[in-house]
Amino acid sequence: MEDKFIEYIRSQRRYSPRTADLYRSAIGEFCAFACPEADGPLADERLKEVLTPQLVRGFIAQGLEDGLSARTMNLKLSALSSFCNWLVRSGFLASNPVRKVYRPKEDRPLPQFYTQPSMEALLAASAAQGAEAAVASEDGKEPFAHLRDRMIILTLYSTGMRRAELCGLKVSDFDSGRQVLRVTGKGDKTREIPVPDRICKELLLYLQRLNEFCQGASAIWFFVTDKGNKLYPAFVNNVVGKALAGQQGFTGKKSPHVLRHTLATHLLNNGADINSIKEVLGHASLAATQVYTHNSFEQLKQTYLTAHPRAKKRR
Repeated sequence: MEDKFIEYIRSQRRYSPRTADLYRSAIGEFCAFACPEADGPLADERLKEVLTPQLVRGFIAQGLEDGLSARTMNLKLSALSSFCNWLVRSGFLASNPVRKVYRPKEDRPLPQFYTQPSMEALLAASAAQGAEAAVASEDGKEPFAHLRDRMIILTLYSTGMRRAELCGLKVSDFDSGRQVLRVTGKGDKTREIPVPDRICKELLLYLQRLNEFCQGASAIWFFVTDKGNKLYPAFVNNVVGKALAGQQGFTGKKSPHVLRHTLATHLLNNGADINSIKEVLGHASLAATQVYTHNSFEQLKQTYLTAHPRAKKRR
């Protein structure tokens, strides 16, 4: 049954391979917990026997006892619940046992983000380094690898796209006339992200260098590795980590996703409408975007308490 469900979410629901693997793993972990003596997928009748609220509760308790977070367990329960819903629609189960179980309460930490002055200083310093490298080079051009890395950081921050979306970005996805990037996100949903005029010009200059790097061959992928291949997630992580390492104002986690959080927070702080931010980020629901309002409120509160005359410490 598990294999049929995974095939269903891949082919009909169009879930990504990574999501399908996570669902398979969660279902497998539950089955291993409920029936530890089994070696491999459970037989249909045995699967029906173990899908009970009692065993689901035990699965949660065991995971929390093993040190897994409430968020992690809730993600596993979501996968298991989707599986059970499919089994109900297939007539295999009479009801979904996961719906009868209280999910562990999770603390929702505020998204990390970098300050706007820090980002502006980083981009300015990177551009200055590129100019210096161009002067030092024999052809008077910024080395392609440095230019590409710089544009990766600029694109992630300027558009808020996900790491996977950046890796899948094609040259044909850039409409310089309309100044938009077409991005294919989760569930193969396509959206358009407006690109500021100055960034458009930089992207066009980068594409000229990309064509030179490809030595006359038509470039397909917008960003490529040093060997001219499509980007992969670890490559993007390395580019971001290297660019932010040692830079003032970049403490904590250094990842492409934090750059996404950073754009959302800066847009909100500068007066952008939350529904517009939702569309740019490609969120399925407004609730996912509203978390950034907490960042803005915390920033407002700190500014308020710093300036308030009654909040200042008395000597």
